[in-house]
Amino acid sequence: MRSIIVLVAVVALAGCGVETATTAATVAAAKQKEIEQGKKTMNQVQQNLDKAMEQTQQSTERADAAAK
Repeated sequence: MRSIIVLVAVVALAGCGVETATTAATVAAAKQKEIEQGKKTMNQVQQNLDKAMEQTQQSTERADAAAK
């Protein structure tokens, strides 16, 4: 009887460990996806800033040329 109780306790605890490991892996995968999306967004913002800076430079050059 005692060995059955010990066996049930071991199986129950092992199940908890598997669930915890699965949850940790799921959270890690979600965080990785979040990081990748953040990098993608950062690259898009940088490209937009570069484009805006280029347009501003061109406008300034045109204004300088028109003033001469």
